[in-house]
Amino acid sequence: MSATLLPLIGWTFLPNLVTGWIQSIYYGFSIRAGDPKPQPGSLKYVKHRRRILLIVIVSYLLYTIYEVDDQLRRQGNFYESLGVAHNAGDRAIKTGFRRLYLHHPSYTLEFFALTKIFRAARHHPDKVTAAGDQSTSGAYFVHLKLAQDTLLNPTKRFAYDRFGPDALDWQHCSSIGDYLFQALSKFGPTYLGAGIMMTILAITGYLQWGRFWRYLFSALLLLLEFYTITRPYWPPLLSNAINPAFTRLTSHPPLLPFQLLVLARKTTLSIFIALSQLAPLLQPKPSALPTSSSSGGIDLQQLNRIEQITQANELETTRLLGLDMAPFIGDEHGIDDLKTRLTGWLVQNTIRNDPEVRDAMGKVMGRRRLGAPAGARNLR
Repeated sequence: MSATLLPLIGWTFLPNLVTGWIQSIYYGFSIRAGDPKPQPGSLKYVKHRRRILLIVIVSYLLYTIYEVDDQLRRQGNFYESLGVAHNAGDRAIKTGFRRLYLHHPSYTLEFFALTKIFRAARHHPDKVTAAGDQSTSGAYFVHLKLAQDTLLNPTKRFAYDRFGPDALDWQHCSSIGDYLFQALSKFGPTYLGAGIMMTILAITGYLQWGRFWRYLFSALLLLLEFYTITRPYWPPLLSNAINPAFTRLTSHPPLLPFQLLVLARKTTLSIFIALSQLAPLLQPKPSALPTSSSSGGIDLQQLNRIEQITQANELETTRLLGLDMAPFIGDEHGIDDLKTRLTGWLVQNTIRNDPEVRDAMGKVMGRRRLGAPAGARNLR
C-alpha cells in the first residue's frame, strides 16, 4: 500500500515545491545584485514558472518509471535465483539448482550466477553453526527449491511468467485455464472501474485535455495485458525488441512478461497524473469575456495583460530614475540646480515647441515687426 501511495503523494506537492526552489535558484544566479526580480503574477514570472514546471513534471515522470524498474530489478525472479536463462529447459534448471545447492566448483557459470554460488556456499545448512544463520540459510534454500519446482511445472511456470510470484498463492488452480480465469476475475474489475471512472469524468467535463491520449494508453495497456496472458509464448515486443536491446546495449537483466506488465501499468498511471498536471500549462486559456468587434466587447485577459505591462514599465522607469539620481543623493545644492535646469529644459523643448504656443508667439511678433517666425501659422 505504501509503495502505491507514496508516488501519488509525491505527484501532489513535489512538482510545485521543486519548481519554486529551482525558480528561486535561477533568479539568484541569473539576475544581478540590485536588479529587481520578476514579481509573482508578472508575465515574465509566469513564463519562467511555466517552463520550469513543465521540465520538472517530465523529469519526475521519467524518475517514477526508473523507480518502478529499479524496484523490479531488486526483487529479482526465479530465473536469476537459479542462474539460468529464461528459455532454459528442465535439465538446465535442475543443473542450476544442484550447482547452487551442492556448490560444485567445477561448473562454469555466468557472472551473475557466481554471486548466487558464493551466497549459497556461505548459507549452506551443513556449513552454518549459529541458529540465526541456520534459519537464514534454510529460508534461502527453500526459495531455491520453490524456484526449481515452479519452473519445472509447465502450468506453474506459465502462471509465474505472466502473473508473477503472487500467482503461486492462488487457490484451486491446477490448469492454465484456472489461472487465466483467476487473473481475469482479479484484474477485470480494475479495468472496468477505471473505464467507468474515465467515462464519468469525461461526461462531467473533467480531464478534457489529453483525453485522446488517456484512452489510447488505456487501450494499449489492455491489449498488451490480454495478449500477454493468453498466449503460450512471450510477446514479440518483449522477446524480439526490449530484451535484446537490454542485453546488447545495457547491463539491465531481461524482463519477464509479468515485470513488463507491472512496468506498463505503473507507467500508464504516472502518465495519466502527468497529463492532468500538464493540462493547465499546455491548453489555451479561455477568455473570461467574449470579444466582438461589432459590439465593442473587451477581452478581460487583454486588460490584465495591459495592466501587467504597465506595472512592469512603471517599475523599470522607477529603477532607471533611481540610477540617474544616484550621483545627487545627499547633495541638496546639486538637486536644486538639477531641478532648475530640468524646468528650463521643459520650458524650452516642450512648451515653446508646442504648435499653439509657437502660433501665438508668431502672432505677437508679427504685430511688432514684419515677417513672422518660421513656425508661425495662420498669419496674413
